[in-house]
Amino acid sequence: MPETSGKGLSIVIVGASGDLARKKVIPALFALFCQGYLPEPFCIIGFARSAWTDDEFQRKIEPHLTCRYVPGEQCADKMRQFLGRCHYVSGQYASVDSYLELFQCMRRVECAPQSDRIFYMSVPPFLFLEVARAMGNAGLLTCGEQTPWSRVVIEKPFGRDRASSDELVANVEQVFSEDQTYRIDHYLGKEVIQNLLVLRFANLVFEPIWNSTFIQSVRISWKEDLGVGDRGGYFNEYGVIRDVIQNHLAQILALVAMEPPASFRSQEVSAAKTDVLKTVAPADPAAWTVGQYDGYLGEPGIPKDSITPTFAAGTLHIHNDRWKGVPFFIDAGKGLDERVTEIRIRFRHTQCCGAVEEVAGPLPPNELVIRVQPDELIRLGIVNKAPGLEMKLVQTWLNLAYKSAFETPIPEAYECLLLDIMQGDRSLFITREELAAAWDIFTPLLHDLEARKVAPAVYPFGTRGAGSPHAPMEEQ
Repeated sequence: MPETSGKGLSIVIVGASGDLARKKVIPALFALFCQGYLPEPFCIIGFARSAWTDDEFQRKIEPHLTCRYVPGEQCADKMRQFLGRCHYVSGQYASVDSYLELFQCMRRVECAPQSDRIFYMSVPPFLFLEVARAMGNAGLLTCGEQTPWSRVVIEKPFGRDRASSDELVANVEQVFSEDQTYRIDHYLGKEVIQNLLVLRFANLVFEPIWNSTFIQSVRISWKEDLGVGDRGGYFNEYGVIRDVIQNHLAQILALVAMEPPASFRSQEVSAAKTDVLKTVAPADPAAWTVGQYDGYLGEPGIPKDSITPTFAAGTLHIHNDRWKGVPFFIDAGKGLDERVTEIRIRFRHTQCCGAVEEVAGPLPPNELVIRVQPDELIRLGIVNKAPGLEMKLVQTWLNLAYKSAFETPIPEAYECLLLDIMQGDRSLFITREELAAAWDIFTPLLHDLEARKVAPAVYPFGTRGAGSPHAPMEEQ
């Protein structure tokens, strides 16, 4: 159960009328409620500019609640109970008076006089600071991790480069301390990503070969077969490097490449991730390609002369003993040929079977594939002799498909992360040190692209993207 003060929990969602709140955050809270993970008593208070009543707010969120954890009539009863805890206040994001109204609502609906409070910032990044200041001026917050506590959840992107990120961190810290701030990257809540540390450090077979002696290359790939849809205005402001690579893929890289932490406690895991991110050389513009899918300029909200990339691919290098000389190929894009996020670790060719290769030809390399989504799986490609009288070697796969291997439903990422916030577990959240180290990798590339006004290469929608400046990436 969440480690609250024992006096109840209030969850305030700022920007509750938006898609993120209605389709992800609140359904995740309902899933936790169905499983008994929300403390008693609790209440959820939505805050946004839309002029809704409590009933209207409940009607807006009800279609997105699912019965994954409880069947039939029992689920309908759970929905009624849950929706009865959901309230709504209409107001302006920067208005202290609006937050005073919110405060009055909280006093009215909170079942405990001193409830712990989570403030979820489901708003665009440019609103973070003025929302935080207005909350503070309205007296909604308690300081530090005292009882009762207040915690704030901030969604990415955290700035546009290193300087703007540092400024955002410094300004938010005037209202919320670092210990109170949970920078959420929903990819860190995905089951396969959480399993990376277990896969690496709980299995003796992997750690001894997890280095440049045995590994030839690592590829981290994020692909979507959709366009920007109704997120065009937001996406055009940030582009695929800021929206996906600097956060999601940099965090995956850190978990793949980090040294063994002293323990699995949040401080040690974060320190290990930060340490390896600091050893990643800044992205070299000459080693990166950017692209834009054909039709992007016709999407709603996209300027006709936009040079925002919807695809980026390139190579990163980690300057430490473990990864010396190992290229980390990174690619991410929208409007591609499939929807998949995966990690491919390609091992070096074996040097001990020359006689076999003379007969059977070159041996395919071993490869470990970790698929994050969809259809979560871990598979290992190994070399076997094909049945028959001839010496014919083939690559075969050892598969661990999550859906067939585990009967337990796989939790949504937001379920895991929201529960961690309630418990005060910061292991899957990004610290200011991690954030700074990740921006140091990509800020020079972003500044170079913008200074030179690089026009992205146009690629047909539904293809592999704009290619890569390095052939080995395409071979994988």
